[in-house]
Amino acid sequence: MIHELLRGKQVILASASPRRQEIFRFLGIKALQMPADIPEDLLPVTPRKLVQIHALSKAEAIRPRVDPDCLIVAADTVVYHNSQILGKPADAFQAAEYLTRLSDSFHYVYTGLSLAFQHRCLTSYTKSKVEFYKLTASEIESYLKTGEPLDKAGAYGIQGYGSQFIKTIHGCYFNVMGFPVSLFYLMLKDLMGNKR
Repeated sequence: MIHELLRGKQVILASASPRRQEIFRFLGIKALQMPADIPEDLLPVTPRKLVQIHALSKAEAIRPRVDPDCLIVAADTVVYHNSQILGKPADAFQAAEYLTRLSDSFHYVYTGLSLAFQHRCLTSYTKSKVEFYKLTASEIESYLKTGEPLDKAGAYGIQGYGSQFIKTIHGCYFNVMGFPVSLFYLMLKDLMGNKR
């Protein structure tokens, strides 16, 4: 299990995300948060490649700053709808636009994950399919008033008020939250050379 694989290891979370830190606490992982602060440009590549490029860049940015025996965990999440990446909205107007697009439709959430430990680095990704109920203008307005949509990719949080709009999920729930726990476990087993 994750907590056993990480026993005695210093974990560095290359992210300022409170949601990722919350998932780590849920898993019993005490991590030092060290945001990589790299530019997350929208490159002309597929979403799965983009999130892996960003995750790896974050891990590589932290590597020179810590001991090689620290485990660096870096992630990047995007929402992909109708061939377009929806990042964090710039303002409430854009958040309302995103939510209107996602209404009565499905989209994909991609997360790239990069783990660096000693002289190895593994990078992978996963995706989940999320379907929204039809949202009314008043529901979108009420949701915007909570402030929740403004700092989240796709303008919603599955673990908060936004959960009310979700009809179905295919794939990892935690991926939609921003950190795919099951993928992390598989990669950790590979990285640590433990095939249990």
